[in-house]
Amino acid sequence: MMTTFLDMEPEYSELDHSKYVLLPVPYDKTSTFQKGADKGPQAILDASDSIELYDVVTDNEAYTAGIYTDHVEYCFETPEKMVQSVYDRVKHFLNMKKVVGVLGGEHSVSVGAIKAFSEKYHQLSVLQIDAHADLRDEYHDSPYNHACVMRRAQEFANVVQVGIRSVCSEERDAIVPENMFYAHQIRKNPNWIDEVVNRLSDYVYLTIDLDGLDASVVPATGTPLPGGLSWYELNDLLEKLFTHKKVVGFDVVELCPHDQDKSSDVLAAVLVYRIISWLEKIK
Repeated sequence: MMTTFLDMEPEYSELDHSKYVLLPVPYDKTSTFQKGADKGPQAILDASDSIELYDVVTDNEAYTAGIYTDHVEYCFETPEKMVQSVYDRVKHFLNMKKVVGVLGGEHSVSVGAIKAFSEKYHQLSVLQIDAHADLRDEYHDSPYNHACVMRRAQEFANVVQVGIRSVCSEERDAIVPENMFYAHQIRKNPNWIDEVVNRLSDYVYLTIDLDGLDASVVPATGTPLPGGLSWYELNDLLEKLFTHKKVVGFDVVELCPHDQDKSSDVLAAVLVYRIISWLEKIK
């Protein structure tokens, strides 16, 4: 299904006229609880048709800069080949000087993107919003499992983790304490947003696993957990991030759509457009 983000006219959705490029990556091979994240990218694109083109928070219409929705087939034969194919596609658009965002899919789709951005932006930081640490070195016989994403990202960049509330014992040695902002701690710390931003370098890649938000806000994820960020806590963090750092790329992953409830799909679409709107406001 060749859907474009926001269902825009060709004037604003063709590649030649677009500043922004979205890469839908419908991959869900290594998830271990609920399957369905491969339907996430299409659900985001479908839901984006329901949102307004004017963003009230950033007071702009970012779509006028052009948003191209890429449609290619990635190699999903193995996790390693998926990572390589995403890396190649992101690299392709970075070489075209486009601003790239990835729509997942499970969180492992982020690895290739982060690697590509780290090669373009030295001393890159990754800001991870997530319920899970994702710091296993290997899981189910693959270092590119969704549970290993941030361990791989640490090989390329400084990783700052926010909203985490699920860690296994083998991940503890990979945690950088000053870069870990557990959900149960930040709720008692009025300065947590400033502290997060201060841990980031000038160039930031933003990766948002939707289970980083509370399950009451986004129930449609593969591994929902209670105790996550609220919508406004996330938006307050984004405002501080975009006004103090240079966000160079992003992804929104782990939407596992439900047929009976489209609110999570709409939230994910609004979030993607909010990120693009901040990027366009803070040029």
